[in-house]
Amino acid sequence: YFDTSPKVLKRLTVPSQVSLRQEQCLSSSVPSQPVPPLAQTLQGYLRALEPLLPPEELSHTRRMVQEFSRPGGLGAQLQEGLERRARTTKNWISPWWVQWAYLESRQPLPVHSNPAISLPRRDYNGWRSQLVFASKLIAAVLDFKAKINTGQLPVEYMRGKPLCMELYPLLFSSCRIPGPKHDYIAHHGRSRRTPTHITVVRNYQFFQLEVYNSDGSRMTESQIHSQLLRIRSQSWKTDKEPMGILTSEHRHTWGQAYNRLLKDKLNKESVRLIETGLFSLCLDSPVMRISDEKYASRKAAQVLHGGGTFSNSGNRWFDKTLQFVVGEDGSWGLLYEQATAEGPPIATLLHHILDYCEKPDPKRAPLVPLPMPKKLYFNIGREIKRDIEHAKLINDLDVNVFNFKRFGKDLPKQHKLSPNSFIQVALQLAYYRSVCPTCDIVSQRMFRGGRTEYIRSPTNQTLKFILAFDDPSVSVRNREAKVQLFREAVDAYAALTDQALKGHGIERHLLGLKLQAIEEGLSIPKIFMDTAYGLATHWKLRTGQVPANTDSVMCFGPLVPDGYAICYNPQADHVHFSITAFNCCEETHAETLSLTLKDTLCQLQELLQPTV
Repeated sequence: YFDTSPKVLKRLTVPSQVSLRQEQCLSSSVPSQPVPPLAQTLQGYLRALEPLLPPEELSHTRRMVQEFSRPGGLGAQLQEGLERRARTTKNWISPWWVQWAYLESRQPLPVHSNPAISLPRRDYNGWRSQLVFASKLIAAVLDFKAKINTGQLPVEYMRGKPLCMELYPLLFSSCRIPGPKHDYIAHHGRSRRTPTHITVVRNYQFFQLEVYNSDGSRMTESQIHSQLLRIRSQSWKTDKEPMGILTSEHRHTWGQAYNRLLKDKLNKESVRLIETGLFSLCLDSPVMRISDEKYASRKAAQVLHGGGTFSNSGNRWFDKTLQFVVGEDGSWGLLYEQATAEGPPIATLLHHILDYCEKPDPKRAPLVPLPMPKKLYFNIGREIKRDIEHAKLINDLDVNVFNFKRFGKDLPKQHKLSPNSFIQVALQLAYYRSVCPTCDIVSQRMFRGGRTEYIRSPTNQTLKFILAFDDPSVSVRNREAKVQLFREAVDAYAALTDQALKGHGIERHLLGLKLQAIEEGLSIPKIFMDTAYGLATHWKLRTGQVPANTDSVMCFGPLVPDGYAICYNPQADHVHFSITAFNCCEETHAETLSLTLKDTLCQLQELLQPTV
């Protein structure tokens, strides 16, 4: 994307990047994403509204849907347009989804968009061990990248079907660029001069660290470690301006500051080196410790947003696709930009890192002198200084992370219930014992270029179970009746999941119909202007299962000001949860919901396995 002179990027011989042909091989074994039948989606939409709307509003929406779906009508016209688009594009919805959900959003990236993964604290305390572990982590990520480049990364499968692997090469040397009306993504991995450096940030100071030797070989852990020591010796001062905090701003505000920043030649060079780097490493100061009980939550918040302006938020460049965070106190994790990356590929990368970290350093360091890491300087004039002062990251997120230890995914399996569906019904039960617009994120990577789909968690069966659960007339003697209603609720959700995994979810299809109307220059159809659609897409619960073979927990912010975001990682005998809410909303409280959820899970265990 950018002309990088030899002064900016030293040309090195490196292992060749993933070729277009290789990339096509990564995704050619998976089918195209189907456009679901129109009638099926509209029926599913009305069913999803039933537990949320009063009868008179539902009748009004039914009439609008009937009008939209009549033969030869607007719905049929838009459906035909989507089917035509599916025949001529790699994926009929993913580019639209990325543009609409991410690149056109003007919300700040931290909390509102970028998810973070917090991992168990490493067994060390102090900067020496921090740099040793950071060196190992960098070597592990480079090893993973080499597997992608050489085609050694095994194809992943879900339910016996291969998954699209094309996101993997895009994780490296990519960055989101702010724009006035929408952002765009710059992928530098395919450029003529392939980047060979990463960015390291400490005390708000950025460094370009070359991670390949002049013969193209990857640097060893000991080589990387010696370079990190040099970076530490050059970044003592803590009075530097937190440049990275600018990237935490509202996208329009950051876009204006970005243009001002790039008017200066030195600033432009420094920004380009951050953007083109393979990934970023943030060497953080320790997480402020209040109590052992709240440490996990504080640690997750640090990875997610850096803890605020006066903590580590200046050590981030939130536009960067991949950022690894390593703290002096053993805390660590990563955060990623969602327009390019997805949770499951990130979980695979983390699994590789953890496996690699168990092995000794495989290579001896060659006895060659290494160039000094290059410090990236910025000319900070009056305007930029003012931009930084205005960009105070408001720490408005309430984060609660906990490990539920009473049981894990083995309990639902013993009762022939889907673990994910079990947890989804539990979340509805915990949420004030009522149903609300809730979306659960499910992967669509079983299709070429597929990204995600939302499943609407509330169902008629879930509502029926919730109403019976606390009903005193449904006595203890009728426990079997409650268990049966619970099974029906879990099975109904599992059926929605199966439908979504076949490419027949309703949310992306409805969005596609709306965007197809805009594409054809038509007015937005009335069903999307209906109050029911507005209510149904005001996602008060944003949920996501990110199963990983590690005791990690993902964390992201709610989709709406009065909502919650809940992420969970079920293990055999325990489940990791993270719950977030905005402090500015008096109705939501992450810790309260956490306590209610724990109690609800225990009640469900008692329902299935009564102790008396």
